[in-house]
Amino acid sequence: MKKAILLASVLFVVGTTMVSCKKDYVCECSKTYTSGSSSTTKDYSVYTYKDTRNRAESRCNDNTSTGTDLGGNYSINCEIK
Repeated sequence: MKKAILLASVLFVVGTTMVSCKKDYVCECSKTYTSGSSSTTKDYSVYTYKDTRNRAESRCNDNTSTGTDLGGNYSINCEIK
């Protein structure tokens, strides 16, 4: 009986340490317009991900992009804060 309790305790401790902790991570993005030699940077968007740090960083990086719109050429850069 003592061995069963000990084994159950060990499995519980091992199981709880192997689970990744999910937290709220804030992803802040900024949009930078470039025109010739000048550039303008503005806050663009904020996302909150309840996930592990690695997955939150990956999801945040997925928002990074470049393109063109009515304001000109732009790049969107995002990072976890």
